[in-house]
Amino acid sequence: MLSWDEYNDDEQAPAAPTAAPAAAPAPEQAKQPAPAPQAAAAQPQVATQPPAGASVNPVKPVQRVNGAVSYQSVQAHIDALNTAEAEEEILQGAESRIKISDKAMINCRADVNQLVPFKYDWAWQKYLDGCANHWMPQEINMTADVALWKSDNGLTDDERMIVKRSLGFFSMADTVVANNLVLGIYRHITNPECRQYLLRQAFEEAVHSHTYQHVVQSLGMNEAEIFNMYHEVPSVSKKAQWGLEKTFEISNPDFKTGTEEADRAFLRNLISYYCVMEGMFFYCGFSQVLSLGRRNKMTGTAEQFQYIMRDESAHVAFGIEVINSIISENPNLWDEQMQADARQIILEGLYLEVLYARDTMPTGVLGMNHAMMEEYLQFIANRRLTQIGLSEEFPAVNNPFPWMSEIIDMKKEKNFFETRVIEYQVGGALSWD
Repeated sequence: MLSWDEYNDDEQAPAAPTAAPAAAPAPEQAKQPAPAPQAAAAQPQVATQPPAGASVNPVKPVQRVNGAVSYQSVQAHIDALNTAEAEEEILQGAESRIKISDKAMINCRADVNQLVPFKYDWAWQKYLDGCANHWMPQEINMTADVALWKSDNGLTDDERMIVKRSLGFFSMADTVVANNLVLGIYRHITNPECRQYLLRQAFEEAVHSHTYQHVVQSLGMNEAEIFNMYHEVPSVSKKAQWGLEKTFEISNPDFKTGTEEADRAFLRNLISYYCVMEGMFFYCGFSQVLSLGRRNKMTGTAEQFQYIMRDESAHVAFGIEVINSIISENPNLWDEQMQADARQIILEGLYLEVLYARDTMPTGVLGMNHAMMEEYLQFIANRRLTQIGLSEEFPAVNNPFPWMSEIIDMKKEKNFFETRVIEYQVGGALSWD
């Protein structure tokens, strides 16, 4: 099983330099006094580099009395600084205020600290929508779920496996997704309003991880079994390994965009991340758990999964916009080879999710089976392909679970579990009507 620690190990760190062998002493000549010791040969000067993480401008001590620093001495030090360079920079900055045309999704040289003016209004709107949809797992009532889970005849073995598999994969997947987001994608997206949404998305991923822990703890599950499942269950492990491999570059601290090769790698990573890891790997589990909720089983867990699915749908929509913006701004990247790579990535993800469906649904359960699930996943794959400008792979396929589309389209959803799934919002800021 792959892990980020394995990727980041410095296994080939250079060995410490060995001391040069001492020169052999010159042979003594008869009746000659021993030569005076010669000065050691001058060593080349090596520029010293500050240690990793150290400031290139360390604190320069001000006048100190017995090692102590006074406020007065600091004032004198600041007042004596040469401000000519700073004043010149201020004048130049006033003449080069950021314009919308200066902004770009990647490889932008404009100041990323300036949020406005917006170039991508959709990114800011998605950030606002995310804030209006805030929720926390402990607000959902789990009393009925606990009673049903502890009941000897409350759930079938297949239904219990579905819940466990979903929690086992989701708990790992959302952690990998969050790591990719914080350690990789945020660094390489050079647009501030998009970064603003990424910060919101990162928080939502943390809430999702909190949710899985909350459900596992509430139901009294074996935590080691659930959270280590991606090491133990092949259908879960394959998806986890694929995700780590396909998003390696964005979490590699040495990776940088800016060349065509690197930009292509980044685009492939984004397609793997948003179209598959966020946009496909969750959907089998979503439909299974939400189907339980439709049958009035595990309603608290299903309600939390509905919140998560709403968040993930927003994440996918944002990611698709980012991908298409990069393609629009860098059309040289979207050649036949890249389009073929994108199609292969999405179809690989599809097959991995199909294998997961077959493993979790060996027989029919909850009014669905793995053949129906495969058709549903093909329907999702078609959507991901067309969203990034590619043709459908399965033109005749239909959605066998139309109720899933109704749940995702929250405007159509009214009191699905007779709870406040739709009504919950912050400060009345959002209305689905």
